[in-house]
Amino acid sequence: MPIVPLELLWSALPCAVRISACRTGQGMMKNEPMFISRSETFKFIAGETIVLPCEVANTDPYVVAWKRGIAILSAGSVKVTPDPRVHLVNGYNLQIRDASPTDAGDYICQIATMDPREITHTVEILVPPRIHHISTGGHLQVKKGSSVRIECSASGNPTPNVTWSRKNNILPNGEEKLHSHVLSIENVDRHKGGVYICTANNGVGQPASSQVVLHVLYSPEIAVERPVVFSGEGHEAMLVCIVHGETQPEVIWFKDTMQLDTTERHIMENRGSRHTLIIRKVHPQDFGNYSCVAENQLGKARKTLQLSGKPNVAVFNSLAISQYKDRYNISWVVDSHSPIEEYKLSFRKAPQGHEVVDNAIDSQSSHHSSSSSSSQMYGSGQNLHRSNHGGGLSNYGGYGNLMHWGRNDWRDVVLPAIPRSHHFSQGMSYMIRGLDPDQQYEATVQSRNHYGWSDLTKSFVFSTSSNDNEMRDLSVISYGSGTINRQQFGLLTLSGAIFSLMFA
Repeated sequence: MPIVPLELLWSALPCAVRISACRTGQGMMKNEPMFISRSETFKFIAGETIVLPCEVANTDPYVVAWKRGIAILSAGSVKVTPDPRVHLVNGYNLQIRDASPTDAGDYICQIATMDPREITHTVEILVPPRIHHISTGGHLQVKKGSSVRIECSASGNPTPNVTWSRKNNILPNGEEKLHSHVLSIENVDRHKGGVYICTANNGVGQPASSQVVLHVLYSPEIAVERPVVFSGEGHEAMLVCIVHGETQPEVIWFKDTMQLDTTERHIMENRGSRHTLIIRKVHPQDFGNYSCVAENQLGKARKTLQLSGKPNVAVFNSLAISQYKDRYNISWVVDSHSPIEEYKLSFRKAPQGHEVVDNAIDSQSSHHSSSSSSSQMYGSGQNLHRSNHGGGLSNYGGYGNLMHWGRNDWRDVVLPAIPRSHHFSQGMSYMIRGLDPDQQYEATVQSRNHYGWSDLTKSFVFSTSSNDNEMRDLSVISYGSGTINRQQFGLLTLSGAIFSLMFA
């Protein structure tokens, strides 16, 4: 705006206004001019209306003027600046509409005495944050293994804080936010792709944000839902591969080395990353090894699966602590689409110095080979088969003499599943005799059907009691099997189950 010297304005005023100049020789007025307002610092948000107070008293016959630097904005009630946003309101208060960052600075309200008196207001314009540059332009496409550096520049007053976050996820470093205008990501993979958000905030108005989409190109990566799928003849089997890749890979299924085509019994489906091979009415020749092969422009991957007719791994369901001091009734269940033909139970005293977690010994020493242990059956008795939640259960009660063996010797018991059950869930219960009181033991079991032996269970840990309780002479006998081994038993019926009372 043009600069008008205050002296020129003073001389241009009418004589009636310039009383001090017109009345030569008259003394100063008794009441001195003074400011009621004090110097202050004001903060305004850009776009707001600025009002700077200048309340005075006893100013006649002096002129009150507003200055900014050497520029005169007003003199008395006369507006000097050509800026249409500037006005005097309510006396000598200075108003500036639609404030902008250029309005920041010092404003002086002056009383034009021989020794001018003045107050100074400092104006700070607060500017909401604005993001004006992201180095990638909002979209970034890189190959797996690359390094990424993204810069986010923002302005505002006060200077905004810039943070990085990730939409619906945490940052690759495990944090929710990164306080920096630079985001660096090393060794990029598909897990680090996604939408990254730059946010600038200085407490003025609303935070500003801008996002960058990081798109990672990589060769196919495959994970199998279940490495081994158990099924049976006439049933349906589903083999699932979870396939990721950019660009989207093509997936082919193989049985051994033969590529599979879609038929009435072989159906191939995919929903997103989930690729499924459905085999209907499984035939014996369907059991074996399968593989899914995924390929895109960046590479190829293969994962193998097995379709098995063997039993699942058995699950022990007996209590961990026996009610007896010299015996333990161990039981388990196993899922099998084909009838179980026999079980192999192995047990020994638990090794000392090994941690027991969830009734299992966390030690490689618990795994054993049947060739290293004697295949000797401890106890004999009758087997029990009954319907149990849709499954079959067999029971063997052992009646051997007290046995002693080395602490780490395994003992194997082979138990035929007679009669065979055609239920999916099948089970067995066996009374182990000749145990030491108040001792820990571990046991494993395997199950065999027409297609072979299941995998070995984890070691199951059980304990004998220090003393027998009052039910020590009760043991479950068979029912519903059509035959009962003839022994010297008295029968006791309790809640629909049949128990035998053993006599000494």
